[in-house]
Amino acid sequence: MKHRDSKQKPNTHKRIVIENICEPRAEPSDGVAFQMTLLFFTTRTPWVRASKVAIAHFHGLAQGGSWSRPFNDKEVILNRNSEAWFVKVVCTLFVRFHLSDTCLGYLSKNLTPLTAFEVVRRLNNPKLGFKFFEFSRENLSLNHSFKTYNLLMTSLCQMGLYDSAKMVFDCMRSDGHLPDSWNVGFLVSSCAQVGRFDLAKKLLAEVQCDKVGVSSIVYNKLLDELVKRNQVDEAVCLFREHMGSQSHLDTCTFNILIRGLCRIGQVDKAFVFFNDMGSFGCSPDVVTYNTLINGLCRVNAVNKGHELLKEFQSKSELKPDVVTYTSVISGYCKLGNMEEASVLFYEMTSSGIKPSAISFNVLINGYGKAGDMVSALAMHEKMLFLGYHPDVVTFTSLIDGHCRNGQVNQGLKLWHEMNARNVTPNVYTFAVLINALCKENRLHEARDFLRQLKCLTIVPKPFMYNPVIDGFCKAGNVDEANRIVAEMEEKKCDLDKVTFTILIIGHCMKGRMFEAISIFNKMLSIGCAPDTITVNSLISCLLKAGMPNEAFRVKKTVSEDLDLHMSSLKRAIPLRRDMGIPMAI
Repeated sequence: MKHRDSKQKPNTHKRIVIENICEPRAEPSDGVAFQMTLLFFTTRTPWVRASKVAIAHFHGLAQGGSWSRPFNDKEVILNRNSEAWFVKVVCTLFVRFHLSDTCLGYLSKNLTPLTAFEVVRRLNNPKLGFKFFEFSRENLSLNHSFKTYNLLMTSLCQMGLYDSAKMVFDCMRSDGHLPDSWNVGFLVSSCAQVGRFDLAKKLLAEVQCDKVGVSSIVYNKLLDELVKRNQVDEAVCLFREHMGSQSHLDTCTFNILIRGLCRIGQVDKAFVFFNDMGSFGCSPDVVTYNTLINGLCRVNAVNKGHELLKEFQSKSELKPDVVTYTSVISGYCKLGNMEEASVLFYEMTSSGIKPSAISFNVLINGYGKAGDMVSALAMHEKMLFLGYHPDVVTFTSLIDGHCRNGQVNQGLKLWHEMNARNVTPNVYTFAVLINALCKENRLHEARDFLRQLKCLTIVPKPFMYNPVIDGFCKAGNVDEANRIVAEMEEKKCDLDKVTFTILIIGHCMKGRMFEAISIFNKMLSIGCAPDTITVNSLISCLLKAGMPNEAFRVKKTVSEDLDLHMSSLKRAIPLRRDMGIPMAI
């Protein structure tokens, strides 16, 4: 076919013609369809006419015949190289052009599930591959191979196109291909990892109808993701829905649910699952006991945790480990019962279990909070003797212990040792020292610690700033307090209720009533709800300053914006001038 003359006025029905330009030197000796490299597409319109001549040439060349070999509908492409060229042509036609009826007829006769798979793979684009998949099913009535379904579902999930992957899965089932456990497991896990639990549950419900076996690993992955996202109730419901099939349950399944329930403090419900394990043919393991013991200790039921530890010890097939003992030791330390904690520590080491760095940190922290720095330092020495290096938790616990005993300088000495060892402090290290310095009215030293935060990547918390702001407000230096607040905001540290209350009272003490009202309004505007202390203090100061109208407006604003009843406010806010807050009027 020839090109149209460029000078000829184009008519309204332009077309794209596939031309065949042949040169003898391009033809390989084996007659394979390398001549297809000479096909090129001249684009003149958004639709294509693939001529019968071009198709005939393609078939002839693909079969290794001469230039004038006629087209034979019964011939098929058998050679691997000719199939590759056919795949290339199909990809090009599909990507660049709208296919005409001629092309559709040709493709419907010659496109096989195998070549369709190669087309999808060659497109190397999940979106294009999915479009070709839909096109070939709807227009060519092609029943794709199992490999194509797998390839599309995998690539679509990797691109985050989970709804499209689910559509491919549905097509696979409707086309008569029974999904296997791998398909289901991959899709469910992929959906669960990104929080698409709706699709994951739908998939599980559908494959149950197909009686496809799903391994416990798939269910456990879904349960684990639900628990990680604090959707424990959803995890329990999922378990109830599928608990009839014991093949889906194992000890790991129960451990995931027990861990989730213990994490949200529902230890009693966790024990229900613990007691039901035997009826499903499952036995608790070390993880099960450790999770329950830790859960009990977290809700301060340490004695029950200790009893469960003793039950654990009575099991001939199981033995407690360092995690088991450390959980109970930590529970006793939080209650301040250091005697029981030390007895358990001795029991653990006597039974041949080597304590971990966490075990030592828990005891050092417990002794420090109890004011027993002699025992805390002795435990620190044991830690070093066993070859453990103190970390930020160790140093923070020791610093906190010294500061609680009024030994702030000793705490500062440990701070310098910590820096010399290249141990990076955390927010609690800063908070402990800042708070201790403020209690001793060493505000400028505390202020220097806040300045150090500018050079660190630590994400600060309001409780680090509040003691210093409070100290400067009480000292009458409200301007410095305001500068510290500006630094907080620069570090993206949101003011909390305590910060606002300190500032409001501080400004009232200096007689800067309108600034106090402005701070109060800012507090409300960012959604930080004041408590009765904040409201009481501001209203009392306004009344004392002779500003009853402003006091009434504050009370009315609180009543309306926070949905508080006036009666409760009247009880909480005595309308008198003197509440013991000194003011400069």
